Amino acid sequence: MERTTDTREGVGGPGEQAVLLAAGLADLAVTTVGAAFTSVRGLLRRSDTAELAAGAEQDLIARGRLALDRYAAAPPAHLEVLARQVIAQRADGGDSDGGRGGDGDRA
Repeated sequence: MERTTDTREGVGGPGEQAVLLAAGLADLAVTTVGAAFTSVRGLLRRSDTAELAAGAEQDLIARGRLALDRYAAAPPAHLEVLARQVIAQRADGGDSDGGRGGDGDRA
């Protein structure tokens, strides 16, 4: 008899697959919650819990700002940015010809 690694072997129908998937998800959730409770219990024993919570809050705020900046507004068009830089340079008294020599003679 050959042994295969196919996890679907021996599974009856779609109903049984759904039950097995639900049981696997439930087991994963219980394991994750158990690990989280262990971590929380360890954090509560620390003497710097308040500072740790404040630091975590600041990290979450920074992440939120970054996420909003990334997804909320589209970046300006590249040519628009370049045009604004040229306008700003000209307003500050920079070369009007882009530093090409001004007299039109090329060597």
